[in-house]
Amino acid sequence: MSIEPSVSVGILSNKTITFNFHTDYLCLQQTAKGKNTATYQEGKILWDGALYDQLLFESTNKEASFVIEDVIIGVNFHWERKENQEFQGALKLIVEDEQITVINIIKIEDYLTSVISSEMSATASLELLKAHAVISRSWLLAQIEKNKEIVADKTEYSSFSETETESIRWYDREDHVNFDVCADDHCQRYQGITRASSNIEIVKQAIAETRGQVLTSESKICDARFSKCCGGAVEEFQNCWENTKFSYLVKLRDDINPNDLPNLTKETEALKWIKTRPSAFCNTQDKKILGQVLNNYDQETIDFYRWKVSYSQEELSALVLRRSSIDFGVIQELIPIQRGTSGRLIKLKIVGSKKTLTIGKELEIRRILSTSHLYSSAFYVEKEGKQFTLIGAGWGHGVGLCQIGAAVMGEKGYLYDQILLHYYVGADIERSYN
Repeated sequence: MSIEPSVSVGILSNKTITFNFHTDYLCLQQTAKGKNTATYQEGKILWDGALYDQLLFESTNKEASFVIEDVIIGVNFHWERKENQEFQGALKLIVEDEQITVINIIKIEDYLTSVISSEMSATASLELLKAHAVISRSWLLAQIEKNKEIVADKTEYSSFSETETESIRWYDREDHVNFDVCADDHCQRYQGITRASSNIEIVKQAIAETRGQVLTSESKICDARFSKCCGGAVEEFQNCWENTKFSYLVKLRDDINPNDLPNLTKETEALKWIKTRPSAFCNTQDKKILGQVLNNYDQETIDFYRWKVSYSQEELSALVLRRSSIDFGVIQELIPIQRGTSGRLIKLKIVGSKKTLTIGKELEIRRILSTSHLYSSAFYVEKEGKQFTLIGAGWGHGVGLCQIGAAVMGEKGYLYDQILLHYYVGADIERSYN
């Protein structure tokens, strides 16, 4: 049994970084205190009158903390904003892409306290929090292991393929080479101890009661993905990211009978599914339950089990040009080419007056057809004259645990292991470290 590992989290990158130590920290045998500024200069970091390749600030006081100013949260989402955030652990500054990147190095269980506090509200049930602690821990350790394998393999990791007729891209974490994970929704929402307040005691209890526990399958830690709302049907991993099929991330209905799911890869079945509101754990508009998962800025819309977005032809054409940097001309048709097991579009053909191109995977489709991100790619298009209406289901990629569904299961009395094994089929729960 190994000891608890640490994780390095990329917080932000900028030309100038302002940070404030609440207690004394040490860096290169110098004492750092109070407000500090580091500036990118000629490939180096300018701090305290001298230039450095990198800086590491540490404290022997476990309760020591520091504040990073102007951290961007919700990058590219409709609620993107800046805020000052407080962190514990060590502060590392490195040079990356002619900017300074801020990295927080922290023990995994402390990291989880923040992640669960950021992802879940104070009203979340203990069983939901325990389930989330296990999946967040599993996902994190799986990513660290995956990164080691990519580095050891020394082969170039690509998440993009392009031909004359197709442009397929997926977004995972291949760009994080100098730290384990980032702090935004691209990885797991991590906001230091800024948000770890109102629900801190129950979160600490959930983490303590599951300390070191991870999901495993075939002797490996599971890549335990999760999303806000599956829309009633869970998607498979390979339809959203690289073409790797995991035995525990398979299609299922988010309901008491998980095998009772139509073949949503078929267009007729997908349309029928999206047009109705089939029973599912995540089919709820109960604000008390939604409030367990959604923070205030996520509650700007509560109906995402089924949703609708409309564009005029002119709006859609301008939007696609801006978001894709591809000049399709006037958009004439949006044609579904391939759907996944939840009805989510993996490939969508965009027909324009100047160009026709098939795009994918799901997040690229969502990114191009919205000013931020569409709720999901499980949609069909109704076209009336010059009006395009996208009618869809769910919020997020739909792979693995459905947070709204899991919240409902917690309210119905399911225990955390039952919640986990509903979404991660055939997985085991084991202790990775003490």
